Amino acid sequence: MSYRAQVEDIRFIFNNIAPVEQLRATERFAEVSEDLSDAVLEGMGKLTEEVIYPTQRDGDLNGAYLENGVVRTSPGFKAAFDAIAEGGWVAVSGDQNYGGMGLPIAYTTAFNEMMSSSNMALGLCSMLTQGQIEALEHHGSEELKNLYLEKLISGEWTGTMNLTEPGAGSDVGALKSKAEPLEDGSYAVTGQKIYITWGDHDFGGNVCHLVLARLPDGAAGTKGISLFMVPKILLDEEGNMGAANDVKVVSLEHKLGIHGSPTAVMQFDGAKGWLVGEKHKGMAAMFTMMNNARLGVAAQGVGIAEGAYQKALDYAKEREQFGPIVNHADVRRMLIGMKADTFAARSIVMSCAVALDMATATGAPEWKARAALLTPIAKSFGTEVGIDVAEQGVQVHGGMGFIEETGAAQFSRDVRITAIYEGTNGIQAMDLVGRKMMDGGEAANILLDEIEADVEAARAAMPELAEPVWQATETLRESVEWLVSQTDMNTRFAGSVPFLMAFGRILGGYYHLKAALAEGGEGPRSKLARFYIRRLLPQHASYLEHARAGSDDLYAFSLEDLEA
Repeated sequence: MSYRAQVEDIRFIFNNIAPVEQLRATERFAEVSEDLSDAVLEGMGKLTEEVIYPTQRDGDLNGAYLENGVVRTSPGFKAAFDAIAEGGWVAVSGDQNYGGMGLPIAYTTAFNEMMSSSNMALGLCSMLTQGQIEALEHHGSEELKNLYLEKLISGEWTGTMNLTEPGAGSDVGALKSKAEPLEDGSYAVTGQKIYITWGDHDFGGNVCHLVLARLPDGAAGTKGISLFMVPKILLDEEGNMGAANDVKVVSLEHKLGIHGSPTAVMQFDGAKGWLVGEKHKGMAAMFTMMNNARLGVAAQGVGIAEGAYQKALDYAKEREQFGPIVNHADVRRMLIGMKADTFAARSIVMSCAVALDMATATGAPEWKARAALLTPIAKSFGTEVGIDVAEQGVQVHGGMGFIEETGAAQFSRDVRITAIYEGTNGIQAMDLVGRKMMDGGEAANILLDEIEADVEAARAAMPELAEPVWQATETLRESVEWLVSQTDMNTRFAGSVPFLMAFGRILGGYYHLKAALAEGGEGPRSKLARFYIRRLLPQHASYLEHARAGSDDLYAFSLEDLEA
């Protein structure tokens, strides 16, 4: 298989589904011309096809390992990361004052998708660094920015995010890591963190850890947590690397997938750190990084879906069983479904990215609300699609999909984590029906109004596609009204995942309709829209029926019933 970066599909979405033209109308992104946009996407595609993809299989077969306290990375990873850094791709959206490209987050999202298709394990290193850059840009002191941003943006140094502890996962407030103030204004950070992606490596340069810990006067729970920059190597007065800090990798996790990405258990023993943001406000600073990462993980789901689809299609064209299996009806059902869902998820993710950019460029509350609404949908729907498409890819391969040599199973193993990290998909769904509906459903209804207006305008040209999308949108609106009327949050939470999946399904139908309209109703995108709207969109009805079922039947089961 030769990987083909989806430059054309992303360009189509930027022109017709989530138009970057509206970004060019803002002062902040006025210089992002169509020529620049095309050049950036082409550059990303060339890098991921020619340099990154060839390292993917070695990363899976020869994963990172710990040797005498040193993390050894997979063959070819250092050279590939150097190419990312030299091309300026680590910080596509980084501050230009520190060497970043200053492009919209939509282009970072496009890069993260292509990286995930070509080598998700390596892409995680740049993605975590991107998140740290954004956290420092928003919350770091001028001194910290001057010391770290240029090196992180250039890729000379890399960044991590240290939240989780053995007894504190989703319940971050239960963490035990502590920070003691020192006379020189720094802090001594002590504690253990687990699941630290790219916690160390042998690329050279510094590894910069953002660590959540509690000060002596920090209150219990999340309100008493602070955030600290804790570098692997301490800096001298000129900002150059000097002595080693009291930070070490205890072990690396043995994982289902992403073997090339070292997932470390980190030990901090009085390690010197510096406060990022205000005391006891660490979660606010960390959420900047986490929201960045959630969009990045959404792009990972889409990227893996794309890679799995391409591999399955190539195999189906070559595999002979009563003729090429690509001609069999059930194989076609799977392949077309994979392609249709990938486009739907990609459109949702890019729409979320553009909304974030518009919020940044304009400061408009409506764009902030739109981005906030779409983020949990993009993360969850994008990763669920990635998981399903990768699984379908194994099925298309038949028995050979279960054999590791084909590489089909790697996509399925690698993508599985995306539904878990950066907030599980269940937590994302709870956020959608809880925090994101605290406005009484206003942001959701504004989006539904826009969908229905566009669909109404499409009735004359494509009534057979517009009508089902309009009806589905109305059903979703009724479910939003029901949802916000429920004062018992457990009633909302019980159906939150199917509600989110229904929202994603309907957005997918809307974006497919827009694609068909942009194409003029004839052509491959229109055929794909018909498939999605006729065969996949109807799933929204069962999702919403489930969403409105409440929680009583879930709690009707005693523990004895579950054990019976």
